[in-house]
Amino acid sequence: MQKLTASLGLRSAIFVVISVILGSGVFKKVAMMAATLQSPLLVLLCWVLAGVISLAGALCTAEMAGMFPNSGGEYFYFQKVYNRFFAYIYGWANFVVLKTASIAALAYIFAQSFNSIVPLPAFSFNHKATGGELIDNLSVKLLASFLLVLLTYINYKGIQYAEKLSRIMTVLMLSAAAVIVVAGFSAPMGRFSNLTTPSIHADHSWTYWQIIKAITIASLGAFWGYEGWNCVGLIGEEIKNPKRNLPLSLGIGTLIIILVYVLLNLVYLYVLPIDSIIEMSKHPNQIAAVEVMKVVWGKWGELFVAVLILVTTFNATNSTILTSARLFYAMARDNNFYKPAAIIHPTFKTPSVALLLQGIWSVLLIWSGTFDQLTDMLIFSAFIFYGATALAVILMRKRVPNEPRFYKVFAYPFTPIFFLLFCTLLITVTLQNQPKEALSGLALIATGIPFYFYWKRKEG
Repeated sequence: MQKLTASLGLRSAIFVVISVILGSGVFKKVAMMAATLQSPLLVLLCWVLAGVISLAGALCTAEMAGMFPNSGGEYFYFQKVYNRFFAYIYGWANFVVLKTASIAALAYIFAQSFNSIVPLPAFSFNHKATGGELIDNLSVKLLASFLLVLLTYINYKGIQYAEKLSRIMTVLMLSAAAVIVVAGFSAPMGRFSNLTTPSIHADHSWTYWQIIKAITIASLGAFWGYEGWNCVGLIGEEIKNPKRNLPLSLGIGTLIIILVYVLLNLVYLYVLPIDSIIEMSKHPNQIAAVEVMKVVWGKWGELFVAVLILVTTFNATNSTILTSARLFYAMARDNNFYKPAAIIHPTFKTPSVALLLQGIWSVLLIWSGTFDQLTDMLIFSAFIFYGATALAVILMRKRVPNEPRFYKVFAYPFTPIFFLLFCTLLITVTLQNQPKEALSGLALIATGIPFYFYWKRKEG
């Protein structure tokens, strides 16, 4: 059986974790969260809780990754703990929506941000029958598609090229985030009272259950910001000393992201009162970080954040392409996917066909215009499988208690139980409040069932 070459050390693995997670969410989700929660303290609490919960999930994944350092991450663990069918459904969900829709959305946000700095030519193709445009935002979609083609090619040429690009971009992003934090807390218009003053429209009669429900709904935005903390497990074969470096990179990378996210949101709420941030939620094209830095530095601040969003979305797109293709490669290697996706390029040592298939489907999602709807389903669907990972930790502790584990999850069994309970809460609340998106996501994942039996029959 062909295997990928181990070439990434601990530092590189940490950069991969940070680069996949740190995308556009932290710059724009605070407005919608503020509109839901009506309180700066609750918004900050939501980001902290989402970070702690993500860290709990990352630590559960770290134990499994240390036991089974292989390409495919959860796909590989789920085969060991559950069965081949459940592992396949996880992989299929990632192909049709979880990873590819994320890649499409990130590339599209990059193109939108570029268009806001350097206006692209406006093309319009009118559809005579409907009187509307046949293709909306043609220039933006062309640029997003070009970005995916470019980054897929870079990853095709070798993981070292993609990882080096990711490392440079990550250093730039963290440096820029530090500049925003220092500039924001140095701004004369900032007020610590902004952090404790709720909206003038806040409902002070909320019960504890209403507060929990609101935080859970708002946390969907925060979790989109934290999404991707499990990514490094997908490239387990390509990490040196993986039983040590996989768990360490997951924990260290996630902790760094939590610190960055909480500090950035503190700055937003310190500089602007919450009602100003809530107002942004009524204007989808307004981005909280841009508006805050516009107040602090004027037009230069606006440009600074716009360029930063370009860098972060570029980097997150690159890193997600890098890691996700290894999942589809692992599935094909097990005859659970299109068989040529298991091919490793003889020169570049990359899963070349898996990268190509992932790129084609992601570009199709851009042109279909459905990736926004798909990302609404993403967090709900993802937490079904995240919960399964936490349960896997408990099951493996029962089944093989003496199995060597380089890393054991902190505060076992509290940590996996805590994370599993939250996953259950989030899934339940989402089903109650957004049943259409939740059930549509499940139906989309279920489309993979016929393919499973088709590939299984071919294998037989």
